Amino acid sequence: MSNETRLKALKIVLVALGLFYIFGIFLMMKFMPQSWTWEPRQIEYEQMIMGMYATLGVFLLLAAQDPLANRSLIWFTIASNIIHALIMTAQSILDMSETPNLWGDIPALLISAIILWALMPKRESFNA
Repeated sequence: MSNETRLKALKIVLVALGLFYIFGIFLMMKFMPQSWTWEPRQIEYEQMIMGMYATLGVFLLLAAQDPLANRSLIWFTIASNIIHALIMTAQSILDMSETPNLWGDIPALLISAIILWALMPKRESFNA
């Protein structure tokens, strides 16, 4: 895939992911709580998570306008999604009541990180 094609695809993914972070996480927590929330339910924690991801979503929408100028934000999104998913995976394994998260938010975090990583243009081809 050429860097130009990769960059166009990255812009689309940044918009889609930004919108998902702004609206989708709330909807998933509301309509699929078994695999998008933790037990016992902690409304304050859920509000904090929704607020953090909605804020990240806004910045991903802004980054979609010029992904190359926002590489650090995109790499932060990749790294934080992977770390978040790894921690949640360990917690889901250690606490059997959290096993449904292995089929909800954990795969979503990993898939979004992998897609962003795969679409990131190679730095050396833009420095020439």
